[in-house]
Amino acid sequence: MQFNSIIDGVRQYYNEKIVTYGATAKGVDWNSPQSQTLRFEQLLKICDRNLVFSINDYGCGYGALVKYMTDGDYSFQYRGFEISGKMCETARELYGELEQCCFFTDEACLTVADYTVASGIFNIKLDRSYEEWEEYVLAILEGINHLSKKGFAFNMLTQYSDREHMKDYLYYADPCVVFDHCKRNYSKNVALLHDYGLYEFTILVKKYEIT
Repeated sequence: MQFNSIIDGVRQYYNEKIVTYGATAKGVDWNSPQSQTLRFEQLLKICDRNLVFSINDYGCGYGALVKYMTDGDYSFQYRGFEISGKMCETARELYGELEQCCFFTDEACLTVADYTVASGIFNIKLDRSYEEWEEYVLAILEGINHLSKKGFAFNMLTQYSDREHMKDYLYYADPCVVFDHCKRNYSKNVALLHDYGLYEFTILVKKYEIT
């Protein structure tokens, strides 16, 4: 299946958000900066912050994760990939002068890193069916797995959300199904985080070598 039309729709959605709201949490479709920060906290549990590491930010938006890690005294080499050209332009304006950071709209520019994180990239299905979107999600996860040496982390909206607040254009995943897929296909060490107060969950896939 070709995903070009799916990507085009998502790109347009996020281009409009960044133009409307700028380099803010709402500019990447989050409700608040507090919830955006809380997501970063969960995703970066995949990393060993005591070591220097390389990281791919898959769907980097305007590069907010760079500021979070810099403020948190992480030591890192960062490569951000973003399908929205307007998002990527903003990220370069804000953080492009940092020696350890690069931003791309071409996924082929990503290389294997210690870790890959993805925040919010599976949420906006627009008018796609669940079947179409799930095929797209699994293909993206496969690519993220190959880009990650030590592990990767991502989040998704949860099917345990309150029904009255769920929206037709959003994708709500079954956390148990996603956990099982990652456990069977990517690593024996997988964590499901569903306890941080948002209507979503985070998966940590910890890869390791047996010696």
